[in-house]
Amino acid sequence: MPRSVRLVPVSAAFLALALTACDAGVRGTPGGYGVQDPYFPRAGNGGYDVTHYGLTLSYDPGRHHLTGTAVITARATKDLSALDLDLEGMDVDAVTVEGRDAHWNRAGQELTVRPHDDLDAGETFEATVRYSGTPETITDPDGSQEGWLRTADGALALGEPTGSMAWFPGNHHPSDKASYDITVTVPKGLQAVSNGEPTRQHTTGGRTTFVWHTAEPMASYLATVAIGHYDITRTTIEDGLPVYVAVDPAQRAASRTVLAKIPEVMKWEEDNFGPYPFSSTGAIVDRAEDAGYALETQTRPVFPGAPDTATLVHELAHQWYGDSVTPESWRDMWLSEGFATYAEWLWREDHGGDSAQQTFTALYDGTSDEVDDPDAIWAFPPAKPSSAAHISDPPVYQRGAMVLHKIRQKVGDDAFYDIIQGWAAAHRYGNASTADFTAYVEKRAPHQDFGAIWADWLYGDGKPDRA
Repeated sequence: MPRSVRLVPVSAAFLALALTACDAGVRGTPGGYGVQDPYFPRAGNGGYDVTHYGLTLSYDPGRHHLTGTAVITARATKDLSALDLDLEGMDVDAVTVEGRDAHWNRAGQELTVRPHDDLDAGETFEATVRYSGTPETITDPDGSQEGWLRTADGALALGEPTGSMAWFPGNHHPSDKASYDITVTVPKGLQAVSNGEPTRQHTTGGRTTFVWHTAEPMASYLATVAIGHYDITRTTIEDGLPVYVAVDPAQRAASRTVLAKIPEVMKWEEDNFGPYPFSSTGAIVDRAEDAGYALETQTRPVFPGAPDTATLVHELAHQWYGDSVTPESWRDMWLSEGFATYAEWLWREDHGGDSAQQTFTALYDGTSDEVDDPDAIWAFPPAKPSSAAHISDPPVYQRGAMVLHKIRQKVGDDAFYDIIQGWAAAHRYGNASTADFTAYVEKRAPHQDFGAIWADWLYGDGKPDRA
């Protein structure tokens, strides 16, 4: 049998039907492509749940060439005759399921795999994909770039919302979280930094291999690899939590003061948000030209150049809200960004700056310097972004934070902090929707009426009344 069977490129839907029809004895059906996310309907796949990714990567910066093997451990959620993986670009060299060659087909971002034998509902299986080629940089609907970003001395992999499919095949939707082992081999003299904790490193034949392990569940858009020249330090904070920081040498001096605040910020956030959910923390600081934005990559946020304190507070707050408690769909992104933005407000309030109420009032009155266009925060409600191009716009961030402030006004400080800490604990390592959040708030404050907050501030069009 050949190492793979290349089928004629047809649509994933047609292929799935054909694969089912060709064998009258099959028990299963195709898993299906896309989970019908309201903004990225082709993202993710049905029929299985990934529990672990084992990624072995080798990158040659000079040739901009990536070779990878992805070992995907998953559980079938129904009887499966075929399953889809998201993979943009790259050349697939071979696919096996449970150690046996599998038929496969490419159609756009879909890699459709037919195992040699059907998979039973509840069965844990292992799919291995070997691939290689030039990894792509993906342009988001809002014009920003993600995926595999080539840098002056290496590369930076960023995944929000769909960029991770540029460098490994998987179930690329935030609703399917998994643990990770990421092994990266690069030319000697370069470093490779990823999520979680380093487990080993060795150099052979002019190339160095770095291995990183993430035990806690992680959405694929939060996975990262940073390849280049870095000053890497490991320290611990007061409770013994490891802090891994990787800084491009050109950013060393500019970053020193703010990165020294990581222990202080972590302690403050634990006091406000509850126990830190992961086994390490830290940061990756690249050059400003390497990325156009900071990102809350799990355990180790990425910053394009030295961050200011507010940005550090924001991205570390995401470790609770966004990384541990991950939005169920991209429509729920305000549960990530609204919380992290409100963390900035609370930090300022506790450190001699404007109170959260003053920040709220300035935004409402149009006198805030947090947004360029004062009317932008009223363009759409936080829980209903107008399109995929706008899921990172001010209504999601600033107006999302305003929703939290309205809840705080309604219930008072003691109940508010009980709510946000309890929310982080109740959905730790899981996913949650806006409906989950509103139900949780109402359950924790049963004697309060939140109808106007939900109707006017969370879901309502236009600028709500101040009251």
